[in-house]
Amino acid sequence: MTTSDFTTTIWVDQSPAEAFNAVNNVRGWWSEQVEGGTEKVNEEFKYHFQDVHRCQMRLTEVIPNKKVVWQVLDNYFKFAQDQTEWMDTDISFEIYEKEGKTQVVFTHHGLLPEHECYEICSNAWTGYIQKSLFNLITTGQGQPNGKDKPQTEDERRLGQLNEN
Repeated sequence: MTTSDFTTTIWVDQSPAEAFNAVNNVRGWWSEQVEGGTEKVNEEFKYHFQDVHRCQMRLTEVIPNKKVVWQVLDNYFKFAQDQTEWMDTDISFEIYEKEGKTQVVFTHHGLLPEHECYEICSNAWTGYIQKSLFNLITTGQGQPNGKDKPQTEDERRLGQLNEN
């Protein structure tokens, strides 16, 4: 069976350096609850949303203004039976300058359509990249999760399920 990793792309008028700096400002577009370093190779950070999702990432590649790669070291989804779906996957941000614009290509390598979390995860990543990261780059203000405050509709739904 041929599968493909999840990917989504944004184009902005800002420079590759501005896009790179925004990608590394994980608290500015993903979650204010990120703990740890998010800018240098071998730094690790943790993310959590209520008790629904938590993960730990390590930066494995950082090429200024061009590329950032995170490796998923640990992951937990309350809603998934298979807790290994994200384990040892990589998340990359590739930044290109083309015809006066900057392209940011986000890929979650190993997030596959046959995974239980694919629909929720791909929808969430799309929102974070297409809306929150895009806005952080273009306006200086992303829409990250606040303390126990969901950013995406799927997180709102999961949080409500969690309360029942």
